[in-house]
Amino acid sequence: SVDYDKNVCKVSIVGVGMKSHSGVAAKAFLVMAENNINIDMISTSEIKVSMIIDQKYGELAVRTLHSAYELDQ
Repeated sequence: SVDYDKNVCKVSIVGVGMKSHSGVAAKAFLVMAENNINIDMISTSEIKVSMIIDQKYGELAVRTLHSAYELDQ
């Protein structure tokens, strides 16, 4: 059988700078924790970190990550 959940979303941070800058993923995880957003699953590559979270926190996660990485300026 296959189990699935329609109430999740994937939020990713992507950038070639992740290869050379340490702490990028740690900052994302800290921001999620500070906003009480539980991460159900994490997937990583050299330039990307993806997190599966509850769909109801999707917009909050995007806004807070944008702010944390100063992308909202």
